[in-house]
Amino acid sequence: MKVFINPGHDIDYDSGAVSPRTGLRECEVAAHVGALTKHYLEAAGCTCELMQSDNLAPTSKGRSVYADRQGPTVTETANDWDADIFVSIHCNSAEADEACGTETFAYDLDGGDGEKLAKCIQNQIVGAIGMDDRGVKADPGLLVLKYTSMPAVLVELGFISNADDEELLTGCQDDFARAIARGVTDYEQMLMA
Repeated sequence: MKVFINPGHDIDYDSGAVSPRTGLRECEVAAHVGALTKHYLEAAGCTCELMQSDNLAPTSKGRSVYADRQGPTVTETANDWDADIFVSIHCNSAEADEACGTETFAYDLDGGDGEKLAKCIQNQIVGAIGMDDRGVKADPGLLVLKYTSMPAVLVELGFISNADDEELLTGCQDDFARAIARGVTDYEQMLMA
């Protein structure tokens, strides 16, 4: 199985959410979890490509609008690579510091492969780490779900704005990566059944 991994945001141009307590940046958590996920998936026999960029799709307002930072977008690269699945990794944030838990988004909840992949990953994260389960949700407006041609999900690991979730986002990055990888292999086994 060919898995395209997209750690959310960009180390240099778009940090994503930032912890109000410690300054922990979403882009760094996503990069580390993404690299570990790639490692575990490759060990399981998957072929992986990893790309972290705020240049998401031809219509996005990331780096593609700046002449000095142009290049292929994340979704174009995944489509051109002919990935079997696409996994984007993020951290959530909210003004209310009590918001917590993990949730996984698919383009829609029609019983299709995107929803199935989202459920596999969500179940593994909740089961392995004990995160509050915010469920699998649909969001057809997310660029990485809208412009990919394969089953795609966006995983919100936890709330960087919540002290307890932030502790897990810092101390359990390997556990998150293993859970995402197991979710992908669960999905692959489901397809072969």
